[in-house]
Amino acid sequence: MSIRLRSALSAALIALACLLAPCGALAAWAAYDLADTGRYVSTMAPLAGDPAVQGAVADTVGAQVMDEVGDRPEVRPMRSAVGPYVHEAVRSFTRTETFRAAWDTANRALHDAVLHALRDERERAVRVDLAPVTAQVKRRLTDQHMPLAARIPVEHTAVDVLPAQDLDRLRKGFHVLEVAGFWLPLAAVVFAVAGLAVAACRRRALTATGLGTALGGACLALAVAVGRRLTLADLPEAAHRPAAGAVYDALTTTLREASWLLVTLGLAVALAARLSRHLPTRPRRPGTPEAGPRLPDLSVTIASPTEAQPIARP
Repeated sequence: MSIRLRSALSAALIALACLLAPCGALAAWAAYDLADTGRYVSTMAPLAGDPAVQGAVADTVGAQVMDEVGDRPEVRPMRSAVGPYVHEAVRSFTRTETFRAAWDTANRALHDAVLHALRDERERAVRVDLAPVTAQVKRRLTDQHMPLAARIPVEHTAVDVLPAQDLDRLRKGFHVLEVAGFWLPLAAVVFAVAGLAVAACRRRALTATGLGTALGGACLALAVAVGRRLTLADLPEAAHRPAAGAVYDALTTTLREASWLLVTLGLAVALAARLSRHLPTRPRRPGTPEAGPRLPDLSVTIASPTEAQPIARP
């Protein structure tokens, strides 16, 4: 194989490996990090103490309670006065250890329901029941002797988290991610090794591989930042954007760490390959032939005067 063909093949393999590296990190994150219930619950657990998340929960549950009891004739005249009490009761409940335990339980149940829906073929929406939280709010308001607190109905109020019409599209995407999460990182490593093996100049190929990997990690970090901006911009309520931002940042922590790991690893490999050019070579041992082609002997032998031939005279 000619040097030009080897260089072209090496460049193609290395470019493909650098392209698959961030895609493989994204697929592995979705398939092994988001799809693991234990990791998901441990990731979401600290958000129970986030003020933005507590405020969003207080607004959602408080509005749901008022929708249940606000239309009753005995409550309607006091709706404007009862609303702040309910909201404050819910907010104070979010600061308790009971809420943290309920938060972990709800997230575990929600994650299990979403995974079951994505791996099942039945078309049914994924819903969250707010009855346990409503019961805790009712108990707290009753302890505070708020009027009509005992009449708050504790019903199974389901809130749609994953609509049924979106399940088929999400299910196909989830299956693709499960397969890609294993094969894409493996393919990136295989292509990188093959590109280095066929390269005419391995030092230059290694430098290109490191720089390409760092560029892929930077593109992945940029994609995560752009995804955050687009996700928050699509929310209908601006008041809940800080809470949604906190959830997004918590879920993408591993992905952001993977992107910066690619950047750091790629730059380190490229720098090491670059510095290896300036390393001193090993000295030649005595008696060993010199490396490289030998130059022809250009020395000229000058004959002594005694060896000169007489010049014949005409």
